[in-house]
Amino acid sequence: MSHDDKDNSFVSHLTELRKRLINSFIFLIIFFIGCYFFAEHIYGFLVEPYASAVKNDDLNRRLIFTALQETFLTYLKVSFFTAFFVTCPFILMQIWKFIAPGLYKHEKIAILPYLVLTPILFFLGGVLVYYLIMPLAIKFFLSFESSGVSTNLPIQLEAKVNEYLSLVMKLIFAFGISFQLPVVLSLLARIGLVDSEFLKQRRKYVVVIIFAAAALLTPPDPITQIGLAIPLLILYELSIFSVKIIENRNFKKSDA
Repeated sequence: MSHDDKDNSFVSHLTELRKRLINSFIFLIIFFIGCYFFAEHIYGFLVEPYASAVKNDDLNRRLIFTALQETFLTYLKVSFFTAFFVTCPFILMQIWKFIAPGLYKHEKIAILPYLVLTPILFFLGGVLVYYLIMPLAIKFFLSFESSGVSTNLPIQLEAKVNEYLSLVMKLIFAFGISFQLPVVLSLLARIGLVDSEFLKQRRKYVVVIIFAAAALLTPPDPITQIGLAIPLLILYELSIFSVKIIENRNFKKSDA
């Protein structure tokens, strides 16, 4: 291939990449605008774990905002968060369309399952947060309220709109990204950086790392930390199993 052909090929790849990025950005903006019209309903969905946790405590609960622009900015965050969550499969599809032409058939077969599993695992992490971790964490934090018998003044939660949303988004992203552990380890196994014995031998170190990561990624309470650490430990064990399957397949191919 001549120097000019290489330059033309490089420029065409850049043009194709720009096209995919622009398509992803346009798709994200369209969904962002659409989600903004339903931002109040989406926020109502995100606040449901809190509403369910406090509905039977005989107190007039509410969410407050202390800045004029806070609710407006919160709705923008909700809209962008939802739009990004929905468009992730489309963005992954654009990435796949960009890299697929340069892959061999067996490479396409190897990578495609990971593109499917990535959004599914992220979604499962978000579901775990919404239906299990958040209700337990809210009840844990509310247990520190006081009626004022021993403190002279009652201690009652008045959650801010923006702070509540930030907590929910942080937890969903933390769990969603952490749930990519099997994908990462399986990819590392395919390129030969790790194997099942390596993962088994370093299990005790991984346990410490997982609990340390859970402490950093979640609020300082045992509910959310344990709620993230235990699924990650399970996913790590499943990763060892999946890596072993990859090794067996590679061994059979080498024998053939």
